[in-house]
Parts: sequence; C-alpha cells; structure tokens
Amino acid sequence: MPAQRASLLTASAFLFSAVAAWPAAAQQQQEWFVPNQGQQRPAQQRPAQQRPQQSQQRPATRTEAPPPLPPGQQPPAAVIGIVDVQEIQRVSTAFNQVREEIERRRQKLNDDLQREQNSWREQQQQLANQRSSLPPDQLRQKERDLQDRITDSQRIFRERSRAIEQAAQGALMEIEQALGNVIRQVAASRHVNLVLPRPLVIYNDPPFDLTEEVAQQFNKVLRNVTIPPESGGAQPNAAATPRPAAPAGQQGQSPQRR
Repeated sequence: MPAQRASLLTASAFLFSAVAAWPAAAQQQQEWFVPNQGQQRPAQQRPAQQRPQQSQQRPATRTEAPPPLPPGQQPPAAVIGIVDVQEIQRVSTAFNQVREEIERRRQKLNDDLQREQNSWREQQQQLANQRSSLPPDQLRQKERDLQDRITDSQRIFRERSRAIEQAAQGALMEIEQALGNVIRQVAASRHVNLVLPRPLVIYNDPPFDLTEEVAQQFNKVLRNVTIPPESGGAQPNAAATPRPAAPAGQQGQSPQRR
C-alpha cells in the first residue's frame, strides 16, 4: 500500500525555481544627416522594412473537459496506525549489527589510510635527505617508484571505500524490505489500512501506535543480516609494504604497475 510504504521514507521537499523570460529590447535605428559644403538637406528616412510578425496571436485552442467517469467504489473508512521507524531501528538487532559492522570497516579503512600516508611521508623525507648523495638517475627512479606506490594505494582505498558503501546499502535495503513486510503483517492483524510515520503526526492516542508491536515482531523475523566479507584481492597491507628500490637502469617495474 502506498501509505504503508510511506512510513519507511522521510518526507522530502522540492524547490522549483521560476524562470522569467525578458523580451529583447527593440533597437531603434536612427539616421544622421551630415551637411555637405554648407548645404543642409533634410534627413531622408528609409522606408520601414516590413518584417514578418514573429509573434502572431493564435486563436486560443479550446480544450473540452473529459467526460465524467462512471461512479467508482468508495474508499473504506480510514483506520490509522502510527509507526516510529527510528525507534524500531534503535531497538532492532539486525540494524545495530549492520551499523556496528559498517562502522568497524570504515574505522579500519581510516586507520590503514593513515598508516599508509605516514609511510609516504617517511619515504619522501628519506628521498629529500638522499637528494645530495644519490645519482640523478637513481633518485628519479626512487621518486617514480614512490609515486607509483601512492597511485596504487589511492586506487585500493577508493575500491575499499566503494565496497563498504555498497555493502551498507545492500544491508539497509534488506532491512527496509523486511520491516515493510512486518508493518503490513501487524497492520493487517489490527485491521489498519493506513499507516503514518510518527514524525508527521502531531498528536495521537496510544492505541494508534504500533511501534512496540512492530519492533518486537521485527526482531523475531530478522535478527541479523549477512554482509559480504571485504574483498581480499586488494589489501591495504600490500600497498603499505615498502617496495625495494629498483636499480637505475631497470625500467620494467613502473610500466607494469601503471
């Protein structure tokens, strides 16, 4: 039911900007007469050119009203129920499990990124200290290796972050679908045909509120959500491991990593 589906979504406001069209200002052409050897002649005006009228008034099209529809079935009397989705999420075992797992993965990603960035700074400082003692070719090779490592690490962290967000979206979608089914079950058991989210209701009597019953039933139906494990193909530890400096004449490693 649309009303039951609306209980899972927050209200959104759309702003429409009005675009005003200003007509282009008409430019008046004036002709000036320049006296020739003291003789004054009246200015001759060119005949006004006949321009086709661009905006011709068209006869207003008369739209006929559609014929009336035959009498339909009258909607039933509204039996309203109130549900607080945020309260259900707060006490939901599955929702808290997903939230804790996603936060753990994000924190681990931030820790790995901070560790990798510190390693970049250390290597950059080492190169700065060795700038006067290393041959130019070997110094440039080490700088290229460091830049390749930074580029690879950034790509790995972007892929990990994208995978975490996709896992979170998939888990929340599963929770949303299960919660919708539970709300429909509880509403049907109470003969409720219209469910409203609590933030949109200013006042309601306690018998209208289905939140506690929905929360209890939801914890019975969905206690946990299976979240795909993190991909083991691109580990931050592999990117954080310092690579040995290639000899000055060896150029094969950088093109392969690129």
